[in-house]
Amino acid sequence: MKLKLQTLKRWCIRLILTLVMLILAIVAVGYWLTPQPVNFNSPYHPFKSIKAKSEYLEVYDKRALKWPVASSELIIETSQGKTFIRISGAENSSPIVLLHGSGGNSLQWMSIIAKLSTEHKVFAVDIMFDNGRSVPQQEFSKAENYILWLNEVIQQISPLQKVNMVGLSYGGWIAAQYAQHYPDQLEKVVLLAPAGVVAHLSNSFIARAVSVMLPSQYFTKRFMYWLAQDTYLQGQEKRQLLNEHIDEAYLAIRSFTSRQMVYPNVFTDQELANLKVPVLFVVGENEKIYSADLVLHRLKTVAPMIKTKLISGAGHDLTMAKPNEVAISILDFIN
Repeated sequence: MKLKLQTLKRWCIRLILTLVMLILAIVAVGYWLTPQPVNFNSPYHPFKSIKAKSEYLEVYDKRALKWPVASSELIIETSQGKTFIRISGAENSSPIVLLHGSGGNSLQWMSIIAKLSTEHKVFAVDIMFDNGRSVPQQEFSKAENYILWLNEVIQQISPLQKVNMVGLSYGGWIAAQYAQHYPDQLEKVVLLAPAGVVAHLSNSFIARAVSVMLPSQYFTKRFMYWLAQDTYLQGQEKRQLLNEHIDEAYLAIRSFTSRQMVYPNVFTDQELANLKVPVLFVVGENEKIYSADLVLHRLKTVAPMIKTKLISGAGHDLTMAKPNEVAISILDFIN
């Protein structure tokens, strides 16, 4: 009887903790989806305070010192705000524009920049309303905001020459949107596990992603270890790189004012079939945001002209888990 009471007590505690977590998650989702007023005139915009700005940029700049090749920095003025870009590679070589994933910044490309910049001039962009040094001056409430902003950036960095574009996750969705509206500005496009575009985000991904909004680094680590499982399992060195990314991402959550994302929509069959730019779609066999088999099957069925590449031993952590294979796939396609 005593053992049964102890078991019942443990289950009650677990149930209470689960309910508390659920309530906190609902509150976090509501906050995330509810538009928050942005004070674009604040002296420390887009940060919460002067202290938050100083602390985050100190960590950002410290990580930037590990950029493995020579680089320069550029800030472009657009009608939507200031865009920060890190530039590497030969001055007169064909350009590649890199668009990182959500919750990241241009430093997300650190693992493959050395290979890409040996043959190309590479522009790694800090996307508006995400972590990094770009400073938006307008609300981004729809895909068109990203498209118009990116077009202004492209017009300034490469006014006379088409660019190649590589987008990872949310950056892949932005790249696909841009390819749909401004194909004449692009040479080729590489989509690395783009959010949306071919398939909706899985329920398991959304449920876990919401937990990151809870006020504890434990949830951020738990989510990232799940999302980047292949990297996590590769040993201590890779785990340390992953932890650096997690630490910066968690600091960003506490440092930046709340930012509502534009949900990455799925393209229709006709929209995929009508893309006028050569596209390479790369996905890891262990992808977590949707089924790799599902997206590859859909592309083969409705848009067979889109080239596809399945990376073994990787999930949504493509550039961390298999950097050499990803870089070679990009260069082989572009060249």
